[in-house]
Amino acid sequence: MSTDTRSHVHALIDQLATPQLTALETLLESLVDPVSRKLAEAPIDDEPLTEGDRVALAESDEWLKNNKPIPLEEVLADFGLTMDDWARMGSTPLSNG
Repeated sequence: MSTDTRSHVHALIDQLATPQLTALETLLESLVDPVSRKLAEAPIDDEPLTEGDRVALAESDEWLKNNKPIPLEEVLADFGLTMDDWARMGSTPLSNG
């Protein structure tokens, strides 16, 4: 990218209001982060819910009425993993074999 282009982009960013800046931040992160980019490009899940799905969702909603959500860090710790492990797994391609 040329210096002129970079300067122009910076000048445009400096003119944005906070809500626009927040939206741009999300967009830029998705462009830079390969996992976010893949998620943004993934097709929308339009598969209809099954009766089993509805039951599971209702049960989880009911559970949350009486319990605090379990932090991801805690779930990972149960498997001997850390948030760094989680991030690494998210950026490591799966092998096809």
